[in-house]
Amino acid sequence: MMTEAFVNASVTPLESLDMLSPYEVAKLQDKSQGGLYRLLRQCALAVLNCGSEMDSTRMVLERYRKFDIQISQKHRGVQLDLINAPASAFVDGELIQGIREHLFAVVRDLLYVQDEFKDCCDDLAPSTVATNLVFHTLRHANAFRPHVKPNVMVCWGGHSISRPEYEYTKKVGYELGLRRLQICTGCGPGAMKGPMKGAAIAHAKQRKADPRYIGITEPGIIAAESPNPIVNELVIMPDIEKRLEAFVRLGHGIIVFPGGAGTAEEILYMLSILLREENDAIPFPLIFTGPAGSEEYFDTVDRFIAETLGERARSKYEIIIDDPHGVASRAKEALLEVTAHRRKVGESFHYNWQLHIPLDLQQTFEPTHANMASLNLSRNQPDYELASQLRCALSGIVAGNVKEPGIRAIEEFGPFELHGEPALMASLDQLLTAFIEQRRMKIDFEDYQPCFRIAAASKVSSG
Repeated sequence: MMTEAFVNASVTPLESLDMLSPYEVAKLQDKSQGGLYRLLRQCALAVLNCGSEMDSTRMVLERYRKFDIQISQKHRGVQLDLINAPASAFVDGELIQGIREHLFAVVRDLLYVQDEFKDCCDDLAPSTVATNLVFHTLRHANAFRPHVKPNVMVCWGGHSISRPEYEYTKKVGYELGLRRLQICTGCGPGAMKGPMKGAAIAHAKQRKADPRYIGITEPGIIAAESPNPIVNELVIMPDIEKRLEAFVRLGHGIIVFPGGAGTAEEILYMLSILLREENDAIPFPLIFTGPAGSEEYFDTVDRFIAETLGERARSKYEIIIDDPHGVASRAKEALLEVTAHRRKVGESFHYNWQLHIPLDLQQTFEPTHANMASLNLSRNQPDYELASQLRCALSGIVAGNVKEPGIRAIEEFGPFELHGEPALMASLDQLLTAFIEQRRMKIDFEDYQPCFRIAAASKVSSG
């Protein structure tokens, strides 16, 4: 049996963040409720734990409970002292270069969001403030290429997918890379890693300069989904809602691979935007794809959307099975439409300001038992509003599956209860039951216990 190896080390940034103010250092060291130490430790550990097979924040924090990080100013600039860090992050005593970059991306994003937006855009409406916050965070992370035609494809999908599905994501990524498209994902394993890995080979074949593998995450999920080794641009948004908005503002189209509750949440988020009348004329490709054998997953999702949101929602996406070449060709064709539209209306190539995202999709949804039980899960509302409510339900289930606060709440008060229109709840029950039966809820699916109960159905609630 192997014993866990730990390393103590001191590291400094290579290019940026070589200077911090005493106030910023104190903020990162502050262990009080309003301080940043807890988030810094959690996110830093996630970065150092690159390649982990765990998908639970609690499991990561428990395994490395003796890990600590301290920040100080030396005559050479900022220094991070790592105590009992995972040995896998080091080679011959040196911190791996990509992990070093990600470590200081954590410091950059936590400090920037904390300090720069206290008085941001006071004269703007709350929704516009949120969009500007996302813009400024991405710009500060140097995520924009303003003079480049639309070429960023966002890839969504599960971290706990089968081997054939993972191999398929690499094939799609390879085809996208051959067409010189850039890849943006949630930065974790599975369907977030595969497209980057495939594209990396294709970019090398095409001798593409400055290939981009953008990973966008947030503090609540990063420890459960450590950045994969291929990510070369890591951005940590302050919460899940701004993370989702960053995907659709920065990306030019979305490809969805098989996944579980988190992927369903992302699909519903995107549909709640595309179903808005204000966005009807804005081209935004949304493609669902997987290998032969994944039809069951997409049939399940497609049927759920038809039964809950209707045929108009189904018209907002296309499904392509077992055809990596076809997916990439369709993506490239759609990006030409995106480029033509943005030129016509004078929209920037690098940030989709024109897309309307309502405030209810930007406000943080806290997955408490009370908030989950009070969701309006009824078809007696516009389809885009129902999509938003369903998105919140799936977001709560993700929190109960992998996020430390959600796991703690389930242990204390039992499963989240979801109430709503009987027919709609039956459809939701079928969707979630299918995810469990298809082993899509967690990597350690054999030990999975549902963190939710469908009040109008009993199949899943029995556990």
